[in-house]
Amino acid sequence: MTTERVIVGISGASGAALGVRIVERLAILPGIESHLVVSNAARRTLALECGPDTLDRLIALAQHHPIDDIGASLASGSFPVRGMIVAPCSMQTLSSIATGRTDTLLTRAADVQLKERRRLVLLARETPLHLGHLRSMVAATEMGAIIMPPVPAFYHCPSSVAEIIDHLAARAIDLLALPHPLLAKSWQGTR
Repeated sequence: MTTERVIVGISGASGAALGVRIVERLAILPGIESHLVVSNAARRTLALECGPDTLDRLIALAQHHPIDDIGASLASGSFPVRGMIVAPCSMQTLSSIATGRTDTLLTRAADVQLKERRRLVLLARETPLHLGHLRSMVAATEMGAIIMPPVPAFYHCPSSVAEIIDHLAARAIDLLALPHPLLAKSWQGTR
């Protein structure tokens, strides 16, 4: 079995549980090697929203790269990966990606995905949106990113926030088109 590498970036927007669940789900998929980059603001959000030991749990599940390690393997297009998910993706991170600002490993790794024409999935977390947010989303999309606001699907009748988070994480992973069955419960139509 071939090992596929996936990068998960977690930025400081609310919704840290999305990034946590993506890392957890990737960790149990066979043949997947996860690489994790966490922004400084995300460290605080992870502790606040998910608990003080959350980052340590994630580091145990994925190869962790410090946010300021611009010389890490992820900073080069010669390091083959299947794609990258940024969850949640703050508007600051989205704006940096959309304008090619690569001053952290998270934004540099995202930039590499775009220049190498690899999948980059951005779970943009903000509401309501102003024109600057929308323009950044358009710019990132025009460069090849997939903008996936974490909008819940209710057709599978979730009974908890955890089920909503799990479905959104599965949808984001499915967008990478990894060589495994789809994770997210799909719409089967009405009967």
